[in-house]
Amino acid sequence: MEYYEAANFLFDLQRYPPRRGTDATRALLGELGDPHDELTCIQIAGSNGKGSTARMVEQVLRETGLDVGLFTSPHLSDVRERVRVNGRKITKRSLTEFIDTVREYVLDAASRGEAPTFFETNTALALWEFARQEVDIAVLEVGIGGRYDATSVVDPVASAVTSVTLEHTEMLGETVEEIARDKAHVAGEQPLVTTETGSTLDAIREVAGEVVTVGNAEDVDIRAHYDGRDGLSSTVSLSGPDWSIEASLPQLGAHQSLNAGVTAALCRQVADVENSDLVRGLENAHWPGRFEVMGREPLVVLDGAHNPGGCATAATTLAEFDYDNLHLVFGAMSDKDHERMVDALPEPTNVYACEPATDRAEDADVLARTFEGTNDPESTAAASDSPDVTVIRSVETAIETAIEASGPDDCVLVAGSLYAVSEARERWVRTETPKRVTSIAEARATLDGADVTSAGVWRMRGKGVHCVLKVRVQPRQARYLKEELLSLGGECAISGIQSQQPRYLDVVLMGTLAQHKRLIEKLDGQPYGLAALAQDLKRALGIQIDTDANHYPWDDRVAVMGIVNVTPDSFHDGGEYNSTEAAIAHAEAMVEQDVDILDVGGESTRPGAAPVPVAEEIDRVVPVIEQLADLDVYVSVDTRRASVARAALDAGADIVNDVSGLGDPEMRHVVAEYDVPIVVMHSIETPVDPNTSIEYDDVVEDTIDALTERVLLAEKAGLEREQIIVDPGIGFGKSPQENFELLGRIDEFHALGCPVLFGHSHKSMFDHIDRSAGERLHATVAATAIAAERGADIVRVHDVPENVAAVRTQQAATNPDSR
Repeated sequence: MEYYEAANFLFDLQRYPPRRGTDATRALLGELGDPHDELTCIQIAGSNGKGSTARMVEQVLRETGLDVGLFTSPHLSDVRERVRVNGRKITKRSLTEFIDTVREYVLDAASRGEAPTFFETNTALALWEFARQEVDIAVLEVGIGGRYDATSVVDPVASAVTSVTLEHTEMLGETVEEIARDKAHVAGEQPLVTTETGSTLDAIREVAGEVVTVGNAEDVDIRAHYDGRDGLSSTVSLSGPDWSIEASLPQLGAHQSLNAGVTAALCRQVADVENSDLVRGLENAHWPGRFEVMGREPLVVLDGAHNPGGCATAATTLAEFDYDNLHLVFGAMSDKDHERMVDALPEPTNVYACEPATDRAEDADVLARTFEGTNDPESTAAASDSPDVTVIRSVETAIETAIEASGPDDCVLVAGSLYAVSEARERWVRTETPKRVTSIAEARATLDGADVTSAGVWRMRGKGVHCVLKVRVQPRQARYLKEELLSLGGECAISGIQSQQPRYLDVVLMGTLAQHKRLIEKLDGQPYGLAALAQDLKRALGIQIDTDANHYPWDDRVAVMGIVNVTPDSFHDGGEYNSTEAAIAHAEAMVEQDVDILDVGGESTRPGAAPVPVAEEIDRVVPVIEQLADLDVYVSVDTRRASVARAALDAGADIVNDVSGLGDPEMRHVVAEYDVPIVVMHSIETPVDPNTSIEYDDVVEDTIDALTERVLLAEKAGLEREQIIVDPGIGFGKSPQENFELLGRIDEFHALGCPVLFGHSHKSMFDHIDRSAGERLHATVAATAIAAERGADIVRVHDVPENVAAVRTQQAATNPDSR
């Protein structure tokens, strides 16, 4: 079975409507050997906030060293987002194996009218994968209610009800109290944790018995106080009977202090959690699409508020920002209470009613009437009191229109559903990946990577040996692209995942550059977000793009970054330059050898290296940087700690090289404050644990996928993409074969719109070609030349003169007139 066949089978289960009860889920798990019986689970229910809380719980528990599974819904772009282990999506290979295993059972059950639903099957997939991965704890976000939800097949060790509002009344009950009783059935071994009060809390106690209360009143068990917004962070204070912390949450809003309080209670029920673990976990718990600020001039906010309570919370959070006019992009599902949602949101100046690309979406004309007040025949509101409402069915076109119509002091808010947020968010996260295709084999691999059907790969593999782009688009955009590119003599291969209107599909565009130019001309001015896509394609292909050079060393040629290790234990030259004097002399010699950047580090990241205290790291690097700052060369500090970076920047450093990929939540803010470039590396863990084994579907695409969100974090802090340098992390959680694949496909990382650094010097990847430690200079230089030729912007090396010669040779071969 191929992945696209497995995904189609899974999506086809959406034909079965939600139902009450866990029988179908239990039966499916029984077919799999009841993998959930051995799991330790945390179950989180609630009308709003359960996803954010689940993400916080997962991150905090990972900080304690536990292996954690996370099951959430819905997904924003990729169905595999729903099932994660230690932050990584389930692989295509694993999902395919699961569907192949259960397919016959599901078909038999369907013939009896007992087929598991889409959500029930995803729940079983998650529990099956968590058992296979032997996670220490599985964190499960409840789908609907609690008593009859598919996740309630487990007996949780801990559980929570974050909040309760009127929702799904046809299934859960007509009052908040009835709904609360249903949700309270998730109660497990430990007392249930909740933020509810009054009669809703009484209803929860009727079912759950003893509870742990979270709030800001005097009589609660866990005090959670919101101290206000600090930039794009929420400052909160939490305290229990014998502990207290302060933290800056990346998730905005006063309500997140309550979610953080629930997180603290749950984590302390199931693990030995230090205050430092709790703070670091909370500060690293990013959750896309939940009051996510994507831009500042104008202020652009994406919030998946999909019920009146969620809309009211979004309004409260937005009130903390100053803005002139509000431009609201609103797309909701047909089964929601639109009128109460609209009433809960702040009054907009302009409304763009749109329709997410799903059968459940409400007609944009209906939503427009909700804002205009014409749905109420008794309405006496004057037309002048209503916002200016425009129907733009495409979410992508609506967000573009709203941003273009906004002034720098205005606000653009996307709300109404996570489906609308998902489509709007593609504006920032969509990547157009240039593919190096010089042979039939490479064409076949590219088509396979987009999950094209076997027949499609066979028919089209010979047509891909030219200008090729892979891009993720909506199904209707894919159909238009295929039709237009075919008319131009090109080709467009579409993912085989076609069932039940998946939100996004991978497509591979194939043709000459001239064909692509004509395609872009045809896309300009078209609906469904195609005009915005045309601009993205222009950028990816370098067509009619004016660039303003920042005059960094890597703007005009491949830059050589020389390594200055002020450490006793680095893997190649540890101890050689451990004194300040030796390090400075070594750096000055590199400058004479025409190095472009000096990278000064005070902590080794080799496998098994012991962490260095912050003060000691600062004492190692700052004196060296102070002496090098006046040289005619860029100086970088190699550190994963924001406090060390700040000290180094104060000493005169020009660049920060962060091997943890913004693992310190303060790092992006420090770099933005100093307005300097930062290297964001893909790192599974720092220092490297040689015993960690990571499974990739495609090491290049999976690494780009992981870096996409890290780049976005830096961008949201205020950095431009040309200041964010991405590093695929050679040797960090990759096998030697995977490291060589990264080298061969390094140009694909330009899909992120950032400069690309390749750091390979003397690393163990060269064991793959029988070059052991001490014998890797020639291999390093050869890899430098390949990286330069394949598109790297910076190479990081120990041996400067040899590698400078390699990149200058490559430059001369590419442009003989260059010097």
